[in-house]
Amino acid sequence: MKFFKIITLILLAVFVVIQFFPTERNQSNVVPKTDFLLVNNPPQKIRAILQESCYNCHSNKTDYPWYNMIQPAAWYLEDHIKHAKGELNFNLWDELSDRRKSSKLRSIIKQIENDKMPLSSYTLIHKKALLSEVEKHNIIKYTTQLKDSLSY
Repeated sequence: MKFFKIITLILLAVFVVIQFFPTERNQSNVVPKTDFLLVNNPPQKIRAILQESCYNCHSNKTDYPWYNMIQPAAWYLEDHIKHAKGELNFNLWDELSDRRKSSKLRSIIKQIENDKMPLSSYTLIHKKALLSEVEKHNIIKYTTQLKDSLSY
């Protein structure tokens, strides 16, 4: 029993100490001129879907949940957001070549068709980010049209 108490106290101490190691916040209030929504001006229904289901991880502005104030959850979120922005950052859309844009649009289509995006770990907590079949169809249709309009 004494061993269990010691282990519990050590774990509690570690938990308290790691709270003093903050993460980098992804919260820019500046929307650059290269932003996907500014450049492409999609219909409102597409804009709303992207903002609700994609922009939180794939842009420079994240609306953090309450649990982001607790380590190690904050480390997990920071890593997830950095990886997501590395794959696609909608704020930097117009910095991409048309060929790269086409590749990203194909990837968006494939990810949505295969129910890979938004991530199930994200939609577990963010229920509004779940895409209905109609929303999936609309996003796929829009991104396909946008991809086909690119010249490279």
